[in-house]
Amino acid sequence: MIAMPETITAQHPAAALAQLGIKNTQPVHYQLSPTTLTQQAVARGEGVLNDTGALVIQTGEFTGRSPKDKFIVKDSQTENSVHWNEFNIPIDPAHFDNLYNKMIQHLSTKETWVRDCYACADNAYRLNIRVINENPWSNLFAYNMFLRPTETELKNFTADWHIIQAPSFKADPATDGTRQHNFAMVNFTRKIILIGGTGYTGEMKKGIFTILNYILPHEKNVLSMHCSANMGDNGDTAIFFGLSGTGKTTLSADPNRHLIGDDEHGWTNDTVFNFEGGCYAKTIDLSEEKEPEIFHAIKPGALVENITFIEGTHTIDFHSKKITENTRVSYPLSYISNALEPSIGKTPKNIFFLTADAYGILPPISKLSPGQAMYQFISGYTAKVAGTEAGVVEPKSTFSACFGAPFLPLHPGQYASMLGKKMKEHQVNVWMINTGWSGGPYGVGSRMKLPYTRAMITAALEGKLDKVNFEAHPVFGMMMPTECPDVPAEILNPRNTWANKEDYDAKAKDLAKQFIKNFEKYAAGVNEETLAAAPKIS
Repeated sequence: MIAMPETITAQHPAAALAQLGIKNTQPVHYQLSPTTLTQQAVARGEGVLNDTGALVIQTGEFTGRSPKDKFIVKDSQTENSVHWNEFNIPIDPAHFDNLYNKMIQHLSTKETWVRDCYACADNAYRLNIRVINENPWSNLFAYNMFLRPTETELKNFTADWHIIQAPSFKADPATDGTRQHNFAMVNFTRKIILIGGTGYTGEMKKGIFTILNYILPHEKNVLSMHCSANMGDNGDTAIFFGLSGTGKTTLSADPNRHLIGDDEHGWTNDTVFNFEGGCYAKTIDLSEEKEPEIFHAIKPGALVENITFIEGTHTIDFHSKKITENTRVSYPLSYISNALEPSIGKTPKNIFFLTADAYGILPPISKLSPGQAMYQFISGYTAKVAGTEAGVVEPKSTFSACFGAPFLPLHPGQYASMLGKKMKEHQVNVWMINTGWSGGPYGVGSRMKLPYTRAMITAALEGKLDKVNFEAHPVFGMMMPTECPDVPAEILNPRNTWANKEDYDAKAKDLAKQFIKNFEKYAAGVNEETLAAAPKIS
């Protein structure tokens, strides 16, 4: 095994890479500024500037993560601790070592970009990361998304983990143990993430998220979370969980509150802290009116991926899906005007589970008991609108454990148990917010109005629901308020909004059966309190 390098400095990056086995015959660039990285990418023909000065690139064959090609080395450390499943795919240490050696040889002939950075804004849990790339725009992504050490900190920087990323290196499935030529591979023993065959930058971000989802709960007693978080002027922290399309970014980006972060956080005994130093936002259908902070973050230093321009201009066509629907922009957190610095909040007072229930069954706002919170957390539910076929549109249920199943190395029950314990210890309110349909399913009812959703969240944050009456949902059991400021009372119980109440009852039972069926695979790893919170079908 090759020894890990010690301190790397701006004066000696090549020597440090040599300790990894990378003996460069080409230049090594260390800790370059965003301006220089942008200039290099344009000069190399790898990107262009849009009309606001952001760097626009294409990630190539892959425009998103490839979950089926993400591997974790199965060895004595991980064999009995990782929850092996379709997202945590085991690979033999020998395959990792072989791929590592091939990548080292590959990078030895390439111009290389090196960046020292770190994850976790709370210094008690700081994880130093050394990122090694073969192009400047990937290194710009690392600058934007990870936290940035000071010049003083860089003088004595020692990496805890390495990311080695080489989009042009392709694995041979016949000999390397991979499914195809691309791969993202995590080795907890050697503390290395290998990424090859894909230029999608998000693999680096999610690789670090994956290891933190193992290290923090398993070794540090810190709950790692796939969520956004903000804080009011009086120090009250709120956390927002939700899958794509549920409104997580929109609802957490409150101009009256300070943004802690938009995607990845840890919850200690007394803080909530951001893992990252930037945001990686979707840009499809972006507009200044809907998302002004993101819109104005597309400026020099930002990295925009897989968009197209309006013909004859360098103006981004945010509506275009020509390359992918997963168009993205990365930028430092400082580009958001109300971002908290450092990005650390206090213990949360309110947690929101966001769902866009296209069946129109779940209440627009409801309060969850600890058991229900753990059950819904593990379920990670939303229902999306499916495509149209022969004029028929049907919602489609989506379940993602803890609202981030692809990034959880441990059993979801472990994260949920930590959530329930913290909820009780700190007397945290957990609310489910349905940003989906009311008055019937998609095609019959209508989407919940955003002003109503904002009013419900504001009421919860300001304690205005503490003294109102609640009623239990007959199937799912969560408690529904009978009144809420600035929200019509008649929409608070979803059954009341349906013209045919018997249709509602039948659809509610159908949805409950989907929850129960989905939960079967987790039942053996959760406590009795969680199991007892399953929907009740009479």
